[in-house]
Amino acid sequence: MMTAEENDLLCRVEGDAPMGKMMRRYWMPACLSEEVEEPDGPPLRVRLLGEDLVVFRDTSGRLGVLDEHCPHRRASLSYGRNEENGLRCLYHGWKLDIEGNVVEMPSEPAESGFCAKVKHRAYPCQEAGGFVWVWMGDCDKAATFERPAFAPTDSTQVSVVKFVVPCNWAQILEGAIDSAHSSTLHSSDMRPARVGGAKATDKNWLRPSTDKAPKLHVQRTPFGFRYAAIRRPIFNAATHQYVRTTLFVAPITVLIPPNDVYNVANINVPIDDTHTMFHFIAWNESGEGHDTETWRKFCGAQPGIDLDENWEPRRTLANHHLQDRQAMKLGDFTGIRGIPMQDMAMWASMGPITDRTRDRLGASDLAIVEFRRIMVDAARRFVADGTALGAEVRKADAALCAFEGVIPKSDDWRTLGRIAGTATR
Repeated sequence: MMTAEENDLLCRVEGDAPMGKMMRRYWMPACLSEEVEEPDGPPLRVRLLGEDLVVFRDTSGRLGVLDEHCPHRRASLSYGRNEENGLRCLYHGWKLDIEGNVVEMPSEPAESGFCAKVKHRAYPCQEAGGFVWVWMGDCDKAATFERPAFAPTDSTQVSVVKFVVPCNWAQILEGAIDSAHSSTLHSSDMRPARVGGAKATDKNWLRPSTDKAPKLHVQRTPFGFRYAAIRRPIFNAATHQYVRTTLFVAPITVLIPPNDVYNVANINVPIDDTHTMFHFIAWNESGEGHDTETWRKFCGAQPGIDLDENWEPRRTLANHHLQDRQAMKLGDFTGIRGIPMQDMAMWASMGPITDRTRDRLGASDLAIVEFRRIMVDAARRFVADGTALGAEVRKADAALCAFEGVIPKSDDWRTLGRIAGTATR
């Protein structure tokens, strides 16, 4: 059980909150590349760690991430004109380039030299895996950017579901590392079947086990931890076990066990203390797997259908997430379409920041307990000496990824897991 102080330490990211300050020591996803695909296209408002930013692609195709508010009188640059390699504020015409230089001040005398005296906050950014990544810490301390684990090469097929969840980032991440809930909450979509390993169809995921009470084992790593959920398989239960290993990569990434078509990952980006941008990722290094629209349809998260123009789900607490009770009578377990949409209903129902002092945890919550302990300890250590958990660990040194399969009971699960960047099939 956590104390109220520990719960705040884990969850809060705004202002001077230790967790938010620590998160500024990692490259964070700001938005999808598709949202700022067009040079001189509309600038995009982004809120991240309680800060308001604007992202744009200039005339030359270069990406810029700036403080949203113009340095002159703090009007929003999201209304600005994106033209001639700069973003021009509508209020008085001040124009800024991607590095935060004020290159034009039409409202000021040219001879004043005021342009050279003003520098706007600009954030280093990179593009990889379908995302725009931003460094929100001190620019002179920016870590070398490395490609994300779910996009080891430019040819990796990456499809991303994205939507806003009205709750804190940590309770969403806890859902991503909670292996036990999938056998209940997602039982209509993750079906037991007489298969040799996890399979993906157009309608559901199949797994070779009916076991709803996995035995969990945890191993700490330099970048967080990984754990194994071990279940009885349908075949050869006397001699074999069904193993699924999941990786938590600090501070916000989870690598989820794959199926026969694609790998799965999850990134939960804190918008502020009580809102999170959830990303559910299907990826395959061979270039095969789901295209983006198919993936979003499968997950019940298509923009314009399930989501509005701001990535806000049409399913909310106010409309009971459009739960279909008639479908439940006919055999659908939740009456909510889409695996992540089922998750969202649970996360949002806990409240904006769940009160972990009232939890009653069991054996199946071992990974949850480990996550909380690791991240609370990490925040305290960051306050003490400025060290950010795993921030100095190169992905090439980590050499681990998620795994699933039916293996002999004599095999040690710790030896499983492909080296990061190797093919999945």
